[in-house]
Amino acid sequence: MNHLLCGLAANPALPPELVDRLLTLALREARADPDSHFADDLLHDLADRADLRHDQIVELAAYSDTMARFLAYRGTLTAADVDPVSTPYAAVALIDEGRGHPEWPRLLAAHPDSEIRWKLASCPGLPPDVVDLLAADPDVEVVKEVALWTDSPVTARLALHPDPQVRLAVSANPSTPLEAVLALAEDPELPLQWALSERTDLPQPLYVRLVAEAHPGLRASYASNPGIGQELIRVLAADPEIRVRRAVAEHPHVPLDLLAELVVGDRAAWNLLPRIAAATPAELAELAASPHAAVRILVAQRRDLPAELRDALAVDPDASVVRAVAPHPGLSEELLRAMVARHGVQVLAAVAANPDASGPLLEHLTRHRPGVRRVLKEVARHPHATGPALLACLEDRTARPLAAAHPALPPEAVTGLLADEDRWVAEEAAGNPSLPRAVMLDLVP
Repeated sequence: MNHLLCGLAANPALPPELVDRLLTLALREARADPDSHFADDLLHDLADRADLRHDQIVELAAYSDTMARFLAYRGTLTAADVDPVSTPYAAVALIDEGRGHPEWPRLLAAHPDSEIRWKLASCPGLPPDVVDLLAADPDVEVVKEVALWTDSPVTARLALHPDPQVRLAVSANPSTPLEAVLALAEDPELPLQWALSERTDLPQPLYVRLVAEAHPGLRASYASNPGIGQELIRVLAADPEIRVRRAVAEHPHVPLDLLAELVVGDRAAWNLLPRIAAATPAELAELAASPHAAVRILVAQRRDLPAELRDALAVDPDASVVRAVAPHPGLSEELLRAMVARHGVQVLAAVAANPDASGPLLEHLTRHRPGVRRVLKEVARHPHATGPALLACLEDRTARPLAAAHPALPPEAVTGLLADEDRWVAEEAAGNPSLPRAVMLDLVP
């Protein structure tokens, strides 16, 4: 029964009187048993609701500092609701979000709990005097956190800190002045290879020297670094290690001719690459005309293609290209059905993921034989899924919880799933806004 109440607590259609009833129940359970996992889960599900009244938010925040911090990060708790002395974590969360009281950083920088000071040290926009105070903290972990995150000039001073871990944190901070980083690079105590490989402002000759001395993992890090120049990009594109060459493909400024060479013959399942994401319409058209399907796939992964180019890729003779472009918004029903007719199971799941797929098309995909299990998962989460399509999805173990939560699932089916042997399915059904109000009333004691 408890899992159903947690599902109800997240149900967007839950009547206000039942929200009140569940909140009372959860707080009573928490007071009776402070270690109750059920009470904690129920309170967090309630805290995640978008329709809570202010008095309910304050009541939840009073449950624990952890809950208050959750509500602060969620944006429902304000500085006026928080006492930085009794709920310091919530106060730090509001500072972190830029919504704290101006005096709180100075108060919390002197907090006796070093964990509070450590968390404060990573907050952006701290006053300079607070940064200086934290940079001189007696706990080196707090100082390390300042060194890693601050954009204050204090990094130049911390680069001379006696603790090597603090100096290492300084080297990894993008705000540290280049001259300080270069000085740290000569520090025999510091393993700075990884930190340097992520800096985008080093002199090109230094990049060349560091790459020549690096092991394959480090070379891969340099290969995707936006700071390296074209000459070094081409050197790394010929690296004997495939992970280095693949990292070059991820570089935002890799030349398109070189990118095409890198992907042809590599069976990697590429996500949308930065250089492709930034390509102009003319560059995309040129790549889409490539004789290599691997190159055309890269273009097909864009979701903002010109309509003519998108539709041309939709009728590509290679099923892998069609599968890549199938989820693109704007494709017509005719083109989507033609994809299925030509390529069958190779494109079914990708077509089901298209945001414009209609209810009848989704039903058609669930009836396709042979079937593909992933199709049912895509249909079960699709906003256009119909009742018949969702009922078909209930037959699959992995799609069943998704279908149980879908508002288009018939109410009688939602109600029946409350007794499902899979608690996850039952909880998702309890959170379904199509669950009849009378059933909700019966579930809440």
